[in-house]
Amino acid sequence: MTSPILERLATLGLTLPAVPAPVAAYVNCVRSGNLLFLSGGLPIDGDRKVIGKVPGEVSIEDAKEGARMIVLNRLAVIQDAIGSLDKVKQIVSLTGFVNSAPDFHAHPQVINGASELLVEIFGDKGKHSRTALGAAALPLNVAVEINLIVEIED
Repeated sequence: MTSPILERLATLGLTLPAVPAPVAAYVNCVRSGNLLFLSGGLPIDGDRKVIGKVPGEVSIEDAKEGARMIVLNRLAVIQDAIGSLDKVKQIVSLTGFVNSAPDFHAHPQVINGASELLVEIFGDKGKHSRTALGAAALPLNVAVEINLIVEIED
C-alpha cells in the first residue's frame, strides 16, 4: 500500500529523519482522544544543527530552514506514534519559538518555514493556527523550537 503523504514528501525531495530521542524528562508525543500533542522539536538532524541567535549568529533564511527541519522530525514522531502520516486529519496548531536578539521582531518570517512546509505537504489539512514568539534563549542554544497539535483519524 502506498502512502500519498510519503509520495508527496518524495516529490518535494524530502525524507523523514530518524525519530529524535527526547533530551530530558518528557516524551515526544502524547495522544488524547484524536489529538496528538507533540513536544517542541529542535533543528538537529545528525550533524546538521541550526544553533545560535537570530539574526546575529543565524540568518533568517537559515533559521527558516531549521524550522523546516523541525517539521520533518515532528512528522517522523507522528508516523512513529500512529503508523501513517495519512491518518493526519488536520494540523491544528503550531507554536514556534525563535532564539532571538532583543531587537529582532521578524519571528513570523522564521516560523513561516514550518507553516509553509506543512501546507506544501498536507494542503488544506496543513493550515493551522499559530503563535510565533521570540525567546531570550532556547534549549541547546538552538535557533528555533516548534511544537504541534495534530488531529488524527482513527
